Amino acid sequence: MRNSILIVDDEASVISSLKRALIDEPYEIFTANSGSEGIEILSNNRIKVIISDERMPGMSGAEFFSKVKELRPETIRIMLTGHASIESAMKAVNSGEIYRFFKKPWDDIELKLSIHSAMEKYNLEEENRKLLETIKLQSLNLRLIEEMYPNISKIERDEDGCLVIPDMSKDELKSIIEQCEREFS
Repeated sequence: MRNSILIVDDEASVISSLKRALIDEPYEIFTANSGSEGIEILSNNRIKVIISDERMPGMSGAEFFSKVKELRPETIRIMLTGHASIESAMKAVNSGEIYRFFKKPWDDIELKLSIHSAMEKYNLEEENRKLLETIKLQSLNLRLIEEMYPNISKIERDEDGCLVIPDMSKDELKSIIEQCEREFS
């Protein structure tokens, strides 16, 4: 999956400034002029990071991020605002779980570093989700094998701590391996 960013702002000049600041970065950039347009883009694309203005007509940034959280909770959210009040910042953070909050005008370098950090966070969390699914599948497979062959995963050790493998003929072992391959392939 590409490193994709969605920029949502009702001011075309802000979108242009952000795109210009990120021109040399390896990001696929989507833009929207409103929260509802942003939701539509998000519904049709996998976006890793969203940068949104707080004050927009129709839907505030906090409301937008609250909807984003429901639709794509894994997406990292960055808020921009020209009117930073404690109340709006707290509302945005609490309802939309904002990763970072920037006041306009922003510092391009600080914003780039934050976006890079957000991409890393997203990628690490995505890898963790994949690993967790693999572990769940392996656990299920192990339980199924245990049901078919009770105590097969039981490990015994001798007094020196070495593994003890019960006496089993090569034909019995070969039969178990073949059956497992048929069942789980």
